[in-house]
Parts: sequence; C-alpha cells; structure tokens
Amino acid sequence: MTPFDLNMEEVLENWEVFHAIREIIANALDEQLMTDTKEIEISESSDNSGWHIRDFGRGIQIEHFTQNENPEKYSGPKGIIGKFGVGLKDALATFHRNGIEPVIRSRYGTFTIAIHAKEGFADIETLHVMFDDEANDITGTEFFLKGVTFEQIEEAKDLFLKFKDTREIEQTKYGTIIDSTEDDEANRVYINGVLASEEDNFLFSYNITNLTPRMRKALNRERTNVGRSTYTERVKSILKSATSDEVKEGLSEQISLRYTGEQCDEITWSEIAQVGIEALAKLDDNAIFITESEMLHNPDEMERMRMEGRNIIVSNERDRSKIETEDAATFTTYVQDFVDSFEFDYVDPDDLTSKEREVFDKTESIMKMVGWTDDDMPEILISNTLQKESDTSLGFMQVFSAVGLYEPGHDRITILRSQLGSLKSYAGTLLHEAAHAASGATDATRNFESKLTEYLGILSSRL
Repeated sequence: MTPFDLNMEEVLENWEVFHAIREIIANALDEQLMTDTKEIEISESSDNSGWHIRDFGRGIQIEHFTQNENPEKYSGPKGIIGKFGVGLKDALATFHRNGIEPVIRSRYGTFTIAIHAKEGFADIETLHVMFDDEANDITGTEFFLKGVTFEQIEEAKDLFLKFKDTREIEQTKYGTIIDSTEDDEANRVYINGVLASEEDNFLFSYNITNLTPRMRKALNRERTNVGRSTYTERVKSILKSATSDEVKEGLSEQISLRYTGEQCDEITWSEIAQVGIEALAKLDDNAIFITESEMLHNPDEMERMRMEGRNIIVSNERDRSKIETEDAATFTTYVQDFVDSFEFDYVDPDDLTSKEREVFDKTESIMKMVGWTDDDMPEILISNTLQKESDTSLGFMQVFSAVGLYEPGHDRITILRSQLGSLKSYAGTLLHEAAHAASGATDATRNFESKLTEYLGILSSRL
C-alpha cells in the first residue's frame, strides 16, 4: 500500500462520530447532485459490524484527500454542500480518534487510514491514507464504517433536511420556507439542506440555498451551531420575497400577538413586522392599527371600535409610519371614516309635531338648570338622521348608532329626532352632549365623567 500523508495536526475535538458521518453523507449527496445519478444508499452490513454509505457517481480518487478549494463544487449546481475538502479530512481524523475503521472503495482503488511516519521525519507520526490502487468493480464510492452504530447513523441523518418529515411551504430565490410536521421539535435553519441551528421560537423552518460570502466563510469547517447573526439577513430575504397565503397569514397572525408577548422571533425584526402588518391589512378588513398614545388618549373611540368588533392592533410609531398599503386602516383613517359616516337632515322646529315641539321647547330650561347661559350656550339642532344605516366604506354594518353629537368646531349639538319621543330620552341625550361641550373631553375620560357627575348633583339638589 502507498501511504498518503493527511498532514493532520489540529483535530476537531468537539466533533462526535455522527459529525464525521455527516460529512460522508454530505459528500455523497453532492456527488449525486453533480452527476445526476440515483439516490445514495445508507445500509447496515450483513454481519452488523458497521454501516455502508454509497453514492453512484464517478468514484473517489487519491487527490480528493487533499485540502483545497474544489472549483467543480464551488461553481457547481445550487445546493452543493461542501466546497473546500476540509470535511473529509476532519471526518477521517474523527473516526480514527473514536476507533472507527473506515474502508473506502471506488473503481480507482481502496483507501484506509493509519498512523504512519511522516516522510523525511521518522520520529513524527501523522494520520495517513493507505492507498491500494487495485481497481474495484464498483460504480461510485462506498464508505464502510466499521464500528459505527445505528444510533450514530440516525444522529447524522437527523442533521439533513432530506431525511426529515417536513412540508415545503414556499420556495424563493434565497431559499425555502418549511413547515415541520414533527410538533415536538424546534424549528430549524438549514443551509443547503444541512442543519445549521435550531430555533425554539421561530415561526417556520428555513433552508437557505443562496449563500452570502459571510455564510460561506462561516461554514468552511463547522456546519452546526452557527450563530444567528450568520443567517439572519438571509432568513429576512426569504420572508420578504415570500408570496404564499400561508406565509402571509402566519406573519399577520403574529402581528396580532405582538403585544401579548407570545409572538415569534421573526416578527421582532422590523422589516418582517412590516411584511406582517401589510399582510394583516390586506387579509383582515376588520383590522385597525393604532399607537399606544392614540389608545391611551382616545378611550371613547377605543370603546366604539370594540363595540364594532374591530381587530385592534397596537403598533409603535415607527412601524405605523412605515405602513405603505392603502388597505391598512389606522386610527386617523378610522376617525375620518367615522366623521364621514354622519349624514344630517336638519329639521326646522316649526316642522316638529306638537308633542315633539313640547319636548324641544324644554331645551333652554334644561341647559340653564345645569349652568349654561344665553351667552355661552351652543347651538342645538334636531336632525332626522345622524349616521348612515350601513357604512359600506368600512366593510361592516354600523354597530354603534349615535343619538347625539357635539361638534367643537361649530360649537353645535345635534340630536336625533327620535329622542324627542320623550322628555327623559331627550334630556338625557342633551345633557350628555352638553357635558362634552362644557368639559371639552371625550367619553370615558375623567373630565367628562366629572362634568356628568356635577350635572347629576345639580339636578338632584333641584329635585
């Protein structure tokens, strides 16, 4: 046999046997892809002494044991896993360290490993490939790994997307979005089909197939436990280029959960939050985006939204300012739509029925009873209508029906004519709107409630 020096001094101590098996499987898959040959085979030996991993490509040669960039792989088809010849040497060193005996066969000969004196340095021993150039009648390359167990093979296969039970949701030019059918597992990030990292709080799994230079550099020798910073930008690119309803719906649902503390990690990235917001705006006609400030300072509008069954999405100012789709309903557009929903048909007091006029004529005395004077009293009008029966511009039937309205810009109170049916209903609506006019505040605020309380006290004392 001819010894071939692997010149191995630095050994990856953190590698286990299954990491080494991973490299053999990766090389076999690369060869299958480059030669368009049949599926690789992974099988146990008939005597249960080890496992075979075989491809049906061109066959390994002695020069493949050198460490050098492989131009064929580097410029090869999309999905090639290895490119630098590092993995095979590290795998052989790991096998040797763990007592695994690899025997590699191809039509070019048989290869084993052994510790051998370094040429020219008899006192230095390094790991060598022992090469027997007698040809074998075999297509492709076969690795026989004596001493490898079933569990180690399964651990290695678990690192490959190819051997996982998953469903592809969508393929983009940057990679694939994947739904795992194994609910008890964390979602994963694969790079060219090999596990790079597990993500407990990701919404989807991903297989990145379009690598950045930074990713290539990070993967030169180590493939697993890759830091999130290595692949974050590529995952963002995959999600931003996604068009499927399933992905859009998943992200939009996460937007609804952002302020519950239960949202996925992807939605914490501002670019992906933007994708989710716009998706939600298009998919949910009932969604409305408001800021925390708008929510805190407009309790009456918030109550009205809830009564209307609106899906209220609290967003920060930054995200809200980036909403580009016209489908998105914001607090500003909601208020404008609400104002536009009013449609007045004013009634001259002389056109009221005698019973209605009798109630309406109490207006001045009611207002003065709680402190209003002729000089500061707002204009008070009666209208046959206040709001349209249905607000088709909002996409739902109007649930909240106003019976009175105070307009600060006009210093005007308008009351629905039906309220004149009884003095009780009219006086209640009039005083409610008068409290808005006197306090300058909206419903469900401290100032408005204080003014109503004051009115109750005045009326009670007079009674």
